[in-house]
Amino acid sequence: MDISYTKLWKLLIDKGITKTEMRKKAGISTNALAKMGKSELVSINTLAKIADVLHCGIDDIVDISNVNHSEKKRKVISLFSGAGGMDIGFENAGFEIAVAVEMDPSCCDTLRTNRPNLPIINKNITEVATDEILSSAGLIPMEAALVIGGPPCQSFSLAGLRKGLDDDRGKLLFEFVRIVREALPIGFVLENVKGLTNWDSGRALKLLIEELTKPIEYNGDIYKYEVSNPKVLNAVDYGVPQFRERLILVGNRCGFSFDYPEPIKETDRKTVNDAIGFLPPPEKPSETALAVAKSIKGRREKHGY
Repeated sequence: MDISYTKLWKLLIDKGITKTEMRKKAGISTNALAKMGKSELVSINTLAKIADVLHCGIDDIVDISNVNHSEKKRKVISLFSGAGGMDIGFENAGFEIAVAVEMDPSCCDTLRTNRPNLPIINKNITEVATDEILSSAGLIPMEAALVIGGPPCQSFSLAGLRKGLDDDRGKLLFEFVRIVREALPIGFVLENVKGLTNWDSGRALKLLIEELTKPIEYNGDIYKYEVSNPKVLNAVDYGVPQFRERLILVGNRCGFSFDYPEPIKETDRKTVNDAIGFLPPPEKPSETALAVAKSIKGRREKHGY
């Protein structure tokens, strides 16, 4: 990511204001001004103060582009990684998964098989400090491009008992928040079930967004995440041969809005036959498969999913 304040410096010249005068009027620190002199990113709060003093928009004083694809700026922290399905999408988009945090040992075995060089933290996330995650990824606060993950959804799923925040699994949403606030990535992407939008009349989602948008103080500067309007997307609208609705929440600390990608035309949707129609006919289900199928109803009654 490249940062340019050329617009700001030109604007100061046009208005006959020195950098020092601007700093004092805006009430920003000398450290922040020094960062800007070195073309480094400062907090959105700092930019907002300057824009207010100069009676302009943030876009009128800073240019940010993604032409510099340095490794540290493209690294991703993956939480609740599972077997790595979400990670594959981000890798295909040009990011590098720097560390995965996953409690299930079977999922970790799958990750190790497919990603032998990936640092994996096989622990309950409530027992993992953000410093451990950053150290494993070879990062420090503010260096990660993204934090991504899908916290456990069973507590909010329409197919479960819907205990929500009254369930320990539901509270894991706020472990995602904790790590975002302490790692200070450029942005984050959170995925969960559609049921999160209406659990307790939307209380959980409202609280989640409130926590994600609270100001964060780090090294004398204040940072704040801009969070997109939550949106439920259906996988079938993006080339996946499956009707799968999921809530997506996106945020960044650069002050930019996020536009969700446009869905494909209904006529362009993929079918299961498009995806696996070339495979040979399935064999008769094994005794194990049949036994598992019979256990689904009991599992839901006992565990809620």
